[in-house]
Amino acid sequence: MATAREDLAPGTLLAGYRIVKRIGTGGFSLIYLGTDEENGDEVVLKEYMPKRVAVRDARGRIAPVRPEAAEALWRGRRLFFQEVKAMASLHHPNILAVRDFFLANDTGYLVTRYQRGRNLWAYVRERHGGLSPTFLLEVFLPILDALALIHAHGLLHLDVKPSNIHLRHGHEPLLLDLGAVHHFDRGTNPGGQIVSAGFSPTEQYYRGGHLGPWSDVYAVGASLRACIEGRPPPAAVERQPQDRLKPIKRLYRDRYPLFLLEAIDWSMTMDPAERPQDAAQLLAALRRFVDLPAAADAARRDPTAGGRIDAAST
Repeated sequence: MATAREDLAPGTLLAGYRIVKRIGTGGFSLIYLGTDEENGDEVVLKEYMPKRVAVRDARGRIAPVRPEAAEALWRGRRLFFQEVKAMASLHHPNILAVRDFFLANDTGYLVTRYQRGRNLWAYVRERHGGLSPTFLLEVFLPILDALALIHAHGLLHLDVKPSNIHLRHGHEPLLLDLGAVHHFDRGTNPGGQIVSAGFSPTEQYYRGGHLGPWSDVYAVGASLRACIEGRPPPAAVERQPQDRLKPIKRLYRDRYPLFLLEAIDWSMTMDPAERPQDAAQLLAALRRFVDLPAAADAARRDPTAGGRIDAAST
């Protein structure tokens, strides 16, 4: 049974940053709005505090919920440090930049600039899906470009989903939460990976699964489908052994450009070898048909325009 996580009190001062309030939670962290005492800037502080294995003691420090949870807490803290290192090495306008990192309360704190805007998943749910082709391309082409940089550094995100995409002014996207980041030179799933039902591919569920950039590609396809349908796709493990998920090009061909629907189906292929092999390949395939904003607007007016994606030719 998960233990309720106690927030840091408003007004708490840590390494020159003052806590204003908690603004979010994740499976492994508590997220606060804060201010930089030196210049008054608004910041976001992400505190590593995983549910199920961590509690806050009377002094505000993070401790294992029970002795046998100590190893899991230590291992997760190491992954959190890995997230910081990965984020600090990636410089891209659509990846959230690290402002600071410090240790306190026997845990780690990641500090980023506060970005006004809203969460993509909240936007999708508010509209019950049905987001326009123009909107989807404006959001996901930059996200794919950011993922291509991540893959070029030998890393995987492994938790791409609409709730990890932040929309700034003008719907400019930011890719959040590299907490599951993983070096793919090891080739197989070592276990203990984050799994997001509906967005994670089957190889992410099983120890020894063949992880690679194609795993992030599946998540992008599933995220695009969720933006259209207004709900997450079925979990990948539910699509085995007999896949009953209808291709999205059969369901929405009269409302969306064929090239976009085929890209989603291609990305969500169950066999990793049959998907685009990395974000750059999927991005290149989409860019063959898209010249934003003109082509996207034309596609919205005529969903059958824009040709087809041919996986064999990309």
